[in-house]
Amino acid sequence: MLLIYCPYCGVERPETEFQCGGEAHIARPADPGQASEEDWVEFLYMRTNTKGIAAERWRHTNGCGRFFNAVRDTVSDKFLKFYKAGETMPDLEAIAKEAGK
Repeated sequence: MLLIYCPYCGVERPETEFQCGGEAHIARPADPGQASEEDWVEFLYMRTNTKGIAAERWRHTNGCGRFFNAVRDTVSDKFLKFYKAGETMPDLEAIAKEAGK
């Protein structure tokens, strides 16, 4: 079982307490009323689906209920970094180098 660290609760808990929310740092169209259909398709459906180091959004559903971000190696399923929602995305290439990827 995976253990996931919640940066809000400050505890590491089993993965069954969490829910993955997909790719992190997806920006909503700045002016939704003026956004084209293509803009909405890009926002709602298009994801990079990275093989390797990726930033993901997670929710501590059976804990504090808050969303946070995590950097995870999608090949090994190993979490490399956790950070609060709203914080800037860390340098994924630097994290990959630290992890030997």
